[in-house]
Amino acid sequence: MEHSVNTVHKKRNIGELYGKYGIVTILVMIFIIASILSKNFLTQANLTNVLRQIVVITILGFGATFVLISAQINIAYDALIAAIGCMSCITMVKTESVLLSVVVGIAIGAVVGWAYGFFVTFFNMPAFIVGLAINTIARGAILMITGGKNVSGLGKFSVIGQGYIGPIPIPVIIMFVLLFVSWIILNKTCFGRHVFAVGGNPAAAVASGINADSVIRKVYVLDGIMAAVAGIIFMSRMASGQPSAGDGYAFDAITAVVVGGASLSGGSGNVIGTIIGAAIVGIINNLMNLMNVSSYWQQIVKGVIILLAVIIDVQTKKATSKAKKD
Repeated sequence: MEHSVNTVHKKRNIGELYGKYGIVTILVMIFIIASILSKNFLTQANLTNVLRQIVVITILGFGATFVLISAQINIAYDALIAAIGCMSCITMVKTESVLLSVVVGIAIGAVVGWAYGFFVTFFNMPAFIVGLAINTIARGAILMITGGKNVSGLGKFSVIGQGYIGPIPIPVIIMFVLLFVSWIILNKTCFGRHVFAVGGNPAAAVASGINADSVIRKVYVLDGIMAAVAGIIFMSRMASGQPSAGDGYAFDAITAVVVGGASLSGGSGNVIGTIIGAAIVGIINNLMNLMNVSSYWQQIVKGVIILLAVIIDVQTKKATSKAKKD
């Protein structure tokens, strides 16, 4: 009997330890492996480049964290980066106001996010299908508006993605500010608790008086705002509005969130894990580029990473659940 109890505690402790420290351990291991495989990895210029490269993925990931915790999904990030980013660029060219171009971009992101949530909740449509539709509409709309041509002549708009405050890139500062804001919302507000409740057990959440549909719509609005900020930073870094850009960012962002510990079935996740997951994805991408790995192999590696992340998540949850039942 005593042996059985000890086994239960051991299984539970393993699950708890992985949940707290597993992702950090993986990050440290990958960092060490990358430094061994490439002599250029540990240079200041390359590490700064990695940090800058993960900004867009991480900010998208913050929004995706809320979405996945609420047991939803958004697969339209690729086109939203292009559409919202280009609309901000167009506003900049027309008005020459950095502030107004940012406000317009964020407003569009919020509206698109609300529309995503509205279709999911009001019509009870699968989030995946809504994402396919919005991704297609957004891509087609911005290609039509721009005629498929890049938007140039952005002036001071480029400071958002390329500027520095002291030695720190402005996009990195924005990323950490959004990390702090997202952490507060998710962990210190009633809304954050409602997000976890809706994703973990929707029926119980509704029974306790939570308006699940309202929570989901708000989650998508927040997600749309994060996508807008990511799109603005991306286009600013490129110094032009690129209507065909954004491919692959949805996969990378969702991968970062899942690797960071969020469950695709909802109810669990955190933004600290997301930024660590984004760092892991960013380091792997950077290492493969430094080693001149074929882009085809890079896609295969990314697919394997998300498969492993989901397998680990499922197995950890099974072990923890079994330990609690025992």
